[in-house]
Amino acid sequence: MDNSHTPKPRRRRTAAGAIALGLLMLATQPMPAQAWSGEGHRIIGILAADMLDPEAKAAVADLLSDETDPTLGGVASWADEVRPEDAWKHTSPWHYVNIRDGECHYAPARDCANGDCVIAAINAQLKVLSDKQQPRQARIEALKFVVHFIGDVHQPLHASGRADRGGNDYQINFRDGSENGEGTNLHGIWDYRILASHEEDAQRYANELATEGFAHNARDRLPGNHAAQWAEESCRIVEQPGLYPKGHVIDSNYLDQWRPLAQQRLREAAVRLAEALNKAL
Repeated sequence: MDNSHTPKPRRRRTAAGAIALGLLMLATQPMPAQAWSGEGHRIIGILAADMLDPEAKAAVADLLSDETDPTLGGVASWADEVRPEDAWKHTSPWHYVNIRDGECHYAPARDCANGDCVIAAINAQLKVLSDKQQPRQARIEALKFVVHFIGDVHQPLHASGRADRGGNDYQINFRDGSENGEGTNLHGIWDYRILASHEEDAQRYANELATEGFAHNARDRLPGNHAAQWAEESCRIVEQPGLYPKGHVIDSNYLDQWRPLAQQRLREAAVRLAEALNKAL
């Protein structure tokens, strides 16, 4: 399954304090759940950048110094932008994983043959990024991949076990007020509609999400394959009643229902990205 697809300012916190607050906040919030649009990926990068420790922040600034927008948010969509190019077409399977198990249990040999899935890609790119003996260009690319792929794995439909290419083949009629509605698919709804309905730029959206508080899963602290845990979370979200709408028809009520969970996944991705970079850099 290839599931690719076509504010209030807050006081600055230390990296450790911000991440600790993120872990604490989830304990007080329900666990109800976009690869996101370019806006979604940028939001994750913006949020994560504010939680980097000084050493990681300096390393990011150095590695991205030649970029047009030398920030995590600025490079967050690079992996999508280069994917159509011949040199990068082989990375297409790195954006998702098909967990072929009714209970969302990831099995590498079954679900990630030859290491071609988002879970293996996250782990492999983090290894390159953390190795200061690697060529500088390889570490730059690894950083940009990590920023994007950690966002991808938190989009529920990028870790689905359903045989519909991550919702791309699940057609939707979105009743947007026009006579016949708009034809789209479930993946497109989760990539674009849930965030686009907010009608804000990425920085302002990120500021609001930060002000509202971070929702984060404390299980992230457990040992083991963290990327696999995150993918299994996404897979279980896909199986929540109602995420696949019966009748293939939705309206703005669907967006309102699922937006809080989508925003939670953005926050989780940001906290986890920051932790990963703090460890790697």
